[in-house]
Amino acid sequence: PFKGCLYFGLMLTPDGPKVIEYNCRFGDPETQVVLPLLESDLLTVMEATTNGTLDKTDVKFSDGAAACVILASGGYPLAYEKGKEITGLTAGQLNAADVTVYHAGTAIKDGRLVTNGGRVLGVTATANTLPEALKKAYAATESIHFDKLHKRSDIGARALAAMQ
Repeated sequence: PFKGCLYFGLMLTPDGPKVIEYNCRFGDPETQVVLPLLESDLLTVMEATTNGTLDKTDVKFSDGAAACVILASGGYPLAYEKGKEITGLTAGQLNAADVTVYHAGTAIKDGRLVTNGGRVLGVTATANTLPEALKKAYAATESIHFDKLHKRSDIGARALAAMQ
């Protein structure tokens, strides 16, 4: 029997939501907006899943919202360069409450943090509302730099439009 997390990705279309994928893993950036809202202990939830007691486990999420902006290497998902130094992540440079930066395609080379993949960083912010979370996430990306950094400017735009 399957024990784990079943994730499905949806695409909003003019005919309504359509399933585009199923996964039985924690994917990124999807998980990067779910876990910050989890109030329950993740290990407790995972152990309950494994031992078949999840139905007896209290799983709680906060009522707020989260948004994640991926900082990618220029050229991603096709050809992209690695080894570009990343700056702006040290204490004092990234002054944003409720922001988490997830490393996806990074490495340490000669004592420096550098790019090492297409999806480099996931910058996730939480707030009371989606517009606030998006504003915080985008603001936090402004202090992070590397050569040929690419980020989409439309993350959350459809959700915001649907809210209006």
